[in-house]
Amino acid sequence: MSRIMAIDFGMKRTGIAISDEMNLIASGLCTVETSQLMDFLKENIASKNISTLVVGLPTQIDGTPSAIEKNILFFIEDFQQLFPHIKVEREDERYTSKMAAETIYQSGIKKKKRQNKALLDETSATIILQSYMYNN
Repeated sequence: MSRIMAIDFGMKRTGIAISDEMNLIASGLCTVETSQLMDFLKENIASKNISTLVVGLPTQIDGTPSAIEKNILFFIEDFQQLFPHIKVEREDERYTSKMAAETIYQSGIKKKKRQNKALLDETSATIILQSYMYNN
């Protein structure tokens, strides 16, 4: 079966999560430098049998788009040109960073490791993916 991949797009780093083959469980995969994101996707889309890419939709509390949204739209446009057969979906990512920080804290990870922002991005992507799978 095909899998779903989700990203928490950032200007410096992008968190990546992937579903299991039954599309029931989201797991953090990694965090990559955003400048390396397309290369990472080229290497992993086919090998991991990805059929859908879920991209976080960042909005302000009032529902207006966050400043990074225009960069995300450019990324999606480039992605769809490279991978026209992959469906791109959006999922609200409001509060995912806060939920990710709380999840990491509650997991008992030591303070020094909790300060790793890459872990926060990966966990945020996992929350985005789990939310998408729950809602669809």
